[in-house]
Amino acid sequence: MLNGAPISWCSKKQPVVALSSCEAEYIAGSFATCQGVWIKELMEELKMPMEKPIQLKIDNISAINLAKNPVSHGRSKHIEVKFHFLRDMVNKERIALVYCKTEVQLADLFTKPLKVDRFDSLKKSIGVVSLRHLT
Repeated sequence: MLNGAPISWCSKKQPVVALSSCEAEYIAGSFATCQGVWIKELMEELKMPMEKPIQLKIDNISAINLAKNPVSHGRSKHIEVKFHFLRDMVNKERIALVYCKTEVQLADLFTKPLKVDRFDSLKKSIGVVSLRHLT
């Protein structure tokens, strides 16, 4: 999101098989971090620097804890090194991980089948309106 409007999203099949939901979220967070860092560098190149670290909203507390804890332990020693880019960016304070309740996770609008009321609620949250209502 940039100034309250969505500018990028991605839904991608992960290249590895995750052994837990924590690991799946951690890997997805790593991909999102790559995208966020690229967008931030693009904005700086366009002379629109972003002063705050990028906020990455994750709905899995275990994945957030795994990224914030630099100690390698049983839950992370089997995760490929390239996915620890997320942890590196958190430690360098280029990314700020924020817990986001599943009910308000805006990405679900693009990645999951939803009931109509939740779909409409999330659609409204990102500013999408029907053109019929504008005339």
